[in-house]
Amino acid sequence: MKKLGLIGYPLSHSFSKKYFTEKFQKESISGYSYDAFPLENIAQFPDLIKKESELCGLSVTIPHKETVIPFLDELDPIAEEIGAVNCIKIENGKLIGYNTDAFGFRQSLRPFLDTNHTKALVFGTGGASKAVAYVLRNLGINFWFVSRKKNDFGNTIMYEEIDANIISTCKLLVNCTPVGMSPNNDKFLPLPYSAITPQHLAYDLIYNPEETIFLKKAKEQGALVSNGYNMLVFQAEEAWKIWNS
Repeated sequence: MKKLGLIGYPLSHSFSKKYFTEKFQKESISGYSYDAFPLENIAQFPDLIKKESELCGLSVTIPHKETVIPFLDELDPIAEEIGAVNCIKIENGKLIGYNTDAFGFRQSLRPFLDTNHTKALVFGTGGASKAVAYVLRNLGINFWFVSRKKNDFGNTIMYEEIDANIISTCKLLVNCTPVGMSPNNDKFLPLPYSAITPQHLAYDLIYNPEETIFLKKAKEQGALVSNGYNMLVFQAEEAWKIWNS
């Protein structure tokens, strides 16, 4: 039996275990299992690897997409450039880190993009936002990270700096934070939503709930909206290819 799994904390929100369990059933894939391994602290990671000797692959979710890197033997070039890992292949005792979030985001974003989307705001500065930034750079879309506090990221602005002019300039809005994620469905980003127009695209990496307040408010202004479900499907299928390559 080949064992796959997911590390992160908490994992109650996670899509991966359900997705892969259903995939194995639908596609009659035998010889695999997929389990959730909640790790509150990444320092627990080496013990997990020792204990679960049958592991051949792992998905990585918040808050470990960056902190897991020092525990890996090698990084795929894309993961190295992004600086975040959401997929690990374990082969002959070697742990290799990959980033399939970037692939998932690009594939899910592509159908919605048009000529208006030349500038973006990326909310959050964690591992997921790094994958989003990588894709935007490759698409030639200028962007600013938006953070609650000053940090050493380049091109970062604070939430309180965002006014109607910035919103009108940046027609692509991408939420990479957990704000609004179940069970905190009543939370939303502090933005001047009245400045959003039908030319805007609001993309939320959250998929539970299906429509966050951020997306609801943007949609009320006529914006095109998308949640993160398709991104997750694309990144999961890409991870499956890596584990089986």
